[in-house]
Amino acid sequence: MPVNPPLRDWLVEAPFTLAMSSGFFGFFAHAGVVSVLEEEGLVPARLCGSSAGGLVAGLWGAGMPALTLRDELLSLRRENFWDPRPGPGLLRGALFRERLVKFLPVRTFEEAPRPIAVSVFDLFSRRTAVVRKGPLAEALHATCAVPFLFHPVWLSGRPCADGGVLDRHGLAATAPGERILYHHLTSLSPWRRAGSPALRIPDRSSVRAVAIDGLPRLGPFRLGRAREAFEKAAEGMRAALRES
Repeated sequence: MPVNPPLRDWLVEAPFTLAMSSGFFGFFAHAGVVSVLEEEGLVPARLCGSSAGGLVAGLWGAGMPALTLRDELLSLRRENFWDPRPGPGLLRGALFRERLVKFLPVRTFEEAPRPIAVSVFDLFSRRTAVVRKGPLAEALHATCAVPFLFHPVWLSGRPCADGGVLDRHGLAATAPGERILYHHLTSLSPWRRAGSPALRIPDRSSVRAVAIDGLPRLGPFRLGRAREAFEKAAEGMRAALRES
């Protein structure tokens, strides 16, 4: 049976796509992963993801340096996005959108230096939709709009919610046979039933998956271990690059 080359060697063989899963406040861990890719010069040809993965794919793919991304995320406090308002969710989302607009290096997908695609859940069709063009902040807001936490986000006249609802892996934008580096956040969510396919790493021959154990679970009221999540993910990614 052929043995896979070390992940680092596999990544430099040919262009690859970086895909990142949803995982509530897992964007700290995703940021740790991309920080290692950037410092090693392992730049993906394009990026995609859902929810937390879509957020980091969008920010890094838009040209935000990984260390700036780290500093911005680690400075995040609950009051920076906590804007309760009656409606189909606890939070209006205006503060979150304002923060995205402020820090994104570009305004639209089309202006980004690398192609980006994010998954959202279309509430009308109850299906995953992939967003690849148009205003970037709106799409990143939508892919992170966790049901019942955030109000839905309207994109092209349709209400949309968190892309991880049906596309937890963040792979809806990818094609069969595409070379993909996939960062999988192990779910600790009580809302996923044991054995759900959404919790398993996809079995594709063209996908090299990285899943890092021991990451702390974070949330709006549990941001104190954000740096730990970032640093553990970065350490895990460095180790993964050496593995076959």
